[in-house]
Amino acid sequence: MHPSFKTEWWYFTGNLLAADGKEFGYQLTFFRQGVIPPNQPVPPSNWIRRDVPFAHFAVSQITESKFHHFERLVRGVSGEAGFDEGSRLAWIGNWECERTGPHDFRLRASEGDIRIDLKLNAEKLPVVHGIDGASRKSDAVGGYSHYYSLTRLKTAGTIQTGTASTTVTGCSWFDHEWASNQLTSQQVGWDWFSLQMDDGCELMLYQIRRKDGSVDPASSGTFIRADGTSLHIPHGSFRLEPVSTWQSPASGGRYPVKWRLAIPSLNLALTIAARFENQELRGEPFTYWEGAITADGTLAGTRTEARGYLEMTGYGGPIKGLNSR
Repeated sequence: MHPSFKTEWWYFTGNLLAADGKEFGYQLTFFRQGVIPPNQPVPPSNWIRRDVPFAHFAVSQITESKFHHFERLVRGVSGEAGFDEGSRLAWIGNWECERTGPHDFRLRASEGDIRIDLKLNAEKLPVVHGIDGASRKSDAVGGYSHYYSLTRLKTAGTIQTGTASTTVTGCSWFDHEWASNQLTSQQVGWDWFSLQMDDGCELMLYQIRRKDGSVDPASSGTFIRADGTSLHIPHGSFRLEPVSTWQSPASGGRYPVKWRLAIPSLNLALTIAARFENQELRGEPFTYWEGAITADGTLAGTRTEARGYLEMTGYGGPIKGLNSR
């Protein structure tokens, strides 16, 4: 945990397959949002905390095109939530992430008849994004985050959607990011992609959208080769083009759910599509789209396919809590 920074999150997403051919996606994310500056004294009280913990849990039933999402926001007293305590990396109630090895985890979460119990084992070492440990998000003073990922986590366990528990296997992605002043008032949201390719490579890419419709120059990405080495992808070296959109009946947001991506320096050209359209999480502090995706195209002249996750913010309402000015 990095308490001197205002915002921090531990982010798990993954694509899973059952023996009967049914496919699932999942997200389990723990957030720490600072509400009292670290240099400000806190009166002795069981009810005053520097940080507000909250979490999001979602399961996509890809085969049935059904989406389940839940949110928890608590005060964090009396052990109901916390971060970095022994082997527990983060938890809120019975939603928890346990560290089982240097880069291995066990995730458990349940809400009604939706639950996951998954073991994640890293197949690659962590990758640090950005330049010199800073992932630039804006031109503001301090407009960057510290951000690393475990891009290929072999995953096995069970998932329940209803009365039956199903054994699943698949691949997950873990992001850990912390910052204080990431975004400016001229930035309205971002589109973030994680892709795990069938040749053992991965790609993380984000573009930050500005109020005037342009893409912020702070946008960038990281290409991770099969051997674990990585390459920074700066703004201007990639092209993202929305192909088709879906409008949420709940928020009214119109989300691009199909994209074309090109990175000429890698000879990479992909078409990226949502597994199904309605994977919108409606909650606090903002509504956003986060769901399972597939991609197909060519990399260095060879056919490639990928699975991953896409996050889109600022379409279904303003983002909150991450602005610097």
